[in-house]
Amino acid sequence: MSLVIIRNGSLTLSSIPESFTSSILSQDVVNNILKKWREKPMLIPRIAKVTINISVGGASERLEKAARLLEQLTGQKPSIRKAKKTIREFGISRRQPIAAVVTLRGQRALEFLRKALYAVNNTLKLSSFDKYGNVSFGIKEHLLLPGVRYDPDIGIFGMDVALTLERPGFRIMKRRRRKVLSIPNRHRVSREESILLLEILFGTKVSG
Repeated sequence: MSLVIIRNGSLTLSSIPESFTSSILSQDVVNNILKKWREKPMLIPRIAKVTINISVGGASERLEKAARLLEQLTGQKPSIRKAKKTIREFGISRRQPIAAVVTLRGQRALEFLRKALYAVNNTLKLSSFDKYGNVSFGIKEHLLLPGVRYDPDIGIFGMDVALTLERPGFRIMKRRRRKVLSIPNRHRVSREESILLLEILFGTKVSG
């Protein structure tokens, strides 16, 4: 039975398991997090969005192909990112288009994330998680995604996948705190919570 539920466009837990054994967290840490989530359901994190990025440098023809590929894989038209500064050693000029990016939410995010995790054998490194619980990992070749076949007109691309995790109400808090230097840690997702959420939702393994 899947524990994934889509709520307000974000992915989160439909219910909290009575117990769980993590691939990397101690049992005490797991128990404390589950207890906190049970006592305060509004603290249960959610995956607010999944962002997929294919960077090609300054090659315009490859960028067009990367954009076409992302639209095929996600069903959503990508946006084109431009270089913020000139990097002479890579032949990149400021404001030159260098990457195709798609941001997914809801059902599309869920479907792509399952495929992306399959492509990395459902295993992530501990270094993929930052201190605020956000997750990023790379896929060496898009052909590793299930159901994808090689198209000679497009070629082969690697991609970066980023997950943005938040607590419910985080964006409201962020707007209120615009004039404040930082947002209190209690409103942010911890690395340990992010690990546990992905382990429960997708059976992901995390290695040190």
